[in-house]
Amino acid sequence: MIRIGTRNSALALWQAEQVKATLEEQGNPCRLVLIESEGDKNQHQPLYAMGIQGIFTKALDTALLNNSVDIAVHSLKDVPTALPEGIQLAAVLPRGSVSDVLVFHPEFKGWKATATIGTGSLRRKAQWLKKYPNHRVDNLRGNVQTRLNTLSKSDWSGAIFAKAGLERLELMKGSYEVLDWMIPAPAQGAVGICSLTTNTSLLSSLKEIHCETTDFCVSVERQFLKTLEGGCTAPIGALAFLNGNTLQFKGGLFHPNGTVSFVLEETLDRNALANPGLYFAEKIKAQGGKDLMIQIKKEM
Repeated sequence: MIRIGTRNSALALWQAEQVKATLEEQGNPCRLVLIESEGDKNQHQPLYAMGIQGIFTKALDTALLNNSVDIAVHSLKDVPTALPEGIQLAAVLPRGSVSDVLVFHPEFKGWKATATIGTGSLRRKAQWLKKYPNHRVDNLRGNVQTRLNTLSKSDWSGAIFAKAGLERLELMKGSYEVLDWMIPAPAQGAVGICSLTTNTSLLSSLKEIHCETTDFCVSVERQFLKTLEGGCTAPIGALAFLNGNTLQFKGGLFHPNGTVSFVLEETLDRNALANPGLYFAEKIKAQGGKDLMIQIKKEM
């Protein structure tokens, strides 16, 4: 029996159920083990202000290390780039939508000069204010349905969500706009499965559901994040995708208020570099990103 650790939000359960169904198709009996994360307990404070790396994954890491679960299923964008000792990213599922979407308030009738948007993401806030400097951004926390309910009761024009989450929960309803111009979070739309490095008996089963293409792309994005971030929460977006053997990449580092940004778009042969994520991050740092990160760390 494979014990699958998961948060108990609707989206986390959807992801865990997908993993469970796929593993059971291979003849592996499974059961879900629900774990409450620190991020689920505190749904009011902005994530970036909580000062915790892996706020949605720490409790599941502990469950793995305590042998309470065999695998942990995550939205990969929530997983820190540096995993605890003894834990590995064992598999990545085929990726869903990478886009962010603006969901309009049910009574939205047109833009005001000083509109307000809801989001708990520093990355989304920074990019929104870069494009719309006269707008205001308010904090929005909670699971997907809670955030939609908060939006409907607010006086905001809209709120920003991950398209993949809305699609998976069949909540792409009402009026919305796909934000193609917004650079997504590294690994957005991907589901990751973590296990203990010592639990080698699971690896053959997990290999069967692992997507190499998604893994390659999110690895580039996560290395870009790791190289820039240095343990500091910062507004960073990254998207890598493959077109045959061509790697297309777009990444950005933003000041939280949107006033300063460094964006890189580049196309490479997939095999041109051993570590393209590192290469892209170093280019951003050379453009001025290094000084911006120092500034952000001082202000956070």
